[in-house]
Parts: sequence; C-alpha cells; structure tokens
Amino acid sequence: MKLLTVDTSTSTCSVSLTIGERVVSECLLNSEKTPASRLLRLIDRALSEAGLGVTELDGIGVALGPGSFTGLRIGIATVKGLALAAGKPVTGFSSLAMLAMNLPWAAYPVCPMFDAKKKEIYTAVYNCRELPVPVIADGVISPGDFLENLDGVTIFVGEGALAYRELIVARLGDKALFAPSSAQQPRASQGAVLARGAFARGEVVPLAALVPRYIRASEAELANIKKRIV
Repeated sequence: MKLLTVDTSTSTCSVSLTIGERVVSECLLNSEKTPASRLLRLIDRALSEAGLGVTELDGIGVALGPGSFTGLRIGIATVKGLALAAGKPVTGFSSLAMLAMNLPWAAYPVCPMFDAKKKEIYTAVYNCRELPVPVIADGVISPGDFLENLDGVTIFVGEGALAYRELIVARLGDKALFAPSSAQQPRASQGAVLARGAFARGEVVPLAALVPRYIRASEAELANIKKRIV
C-alpha cells in the first residue's frame, strides 16, 4: 500500500510516505507555526523524494488529535483537499497513540503526554506491542490529578512529560521512566502503522466525517456556551 501520512498535532509537523511496511521518505519540521503552505511543501518533498504523485497513492492517513487546535485544523483540511482532488480514501488515528508507537514492545505501560496549556495535559496510557492498546483512554486533565491514577512503573514520552518531569518524578519516584530524546517527537511514519492497520480493517473515514478530536472545547465554543448561559 502506498500511503501518505500527515501529523500536525504538535509543534513538530511531519509527513511520511510508506510503501507497505517500508518508510520511503519522511519530512519533519519543528516549528511553533504550521501554516498550510509549509505543510504542502513537506508533502511535496516527501512525495518527490519517493518519485510519486498524489494520484498514485492508495490512501492518506492523518492524526486527528488531541493536540494543537490550529495545527489539527490545518492538517485535516489539507488532507481533505488532497483526498478530494485525487479521489483517495482517508483514515485517521489518535495523535497520542502515534506518539506511543515510538516505543513498540515496551516492557512497561507507555504514557504519551502533550502540553494542553492551562496547566493541563492531553494524555493516555498504552500497552505497546505491535500496536498500542489503550489502558487509559485519551483525555485532558491536570497532571497532578492524572498521576493519581498511576502506581506502577510507567514510561513517559512527549513534550508534556518533559514539561512536568519534576512533578512526575516527585509523585512516582524511580517508577517514572522517560523515553530518550530521539523518541520524544511524534512521527508520521509511526502514524502510518496505525493508518495501515485502520485501512486493513476497512476503517475509511468519509471526508464529511473527518474532523479533529479536540477532546476539550475550544475558546470559541466556551465563549458561545457562556453567552447562552448569560
């Protein structure tokens, strides 16, 4: 399967092109901003290096969230446009599960964390074998409250884990393990594994239903709710 995979859920924007289980090309950009034009350049580079055009793909995968509201909107809108123009099927996957995939066959549960701002984190816990199996589902919560749910050895990974490392160690001590720096960034090539599995199960997402999984309400949604209450 020739698969293009896109992730814009954090400050690390990444695009991969895989054929079967082989990663043919992957482009990563770590930036606080992920404008559509920059993402399109990464997509064009990944395809060009593989010598393929969008019309030659068998499908497209995209990270649905949680993560940056703006980043997710840009990534999903871009994938929708490409899929519509080329007539290609699309599937989506959890951004946190993708990050957990950086540690396959881990001996201990893996806890991916994104910094959700407002003193909260997007997080989950997965048992990572060939594919990640959720133990605690994706959610948004304060790190202190979340850590109350953990009592065993756990591997932490992601920008949120680094941001709250002192708190994690204070709560869990030597039961808290941290992934190496090389595994801290989410990678589209790992998302490709999830997307390939979803396609194999027939989990194609209609473009109209392809929307971000924010988990928590956006500022605009909260403002509208507040207006209705008032």
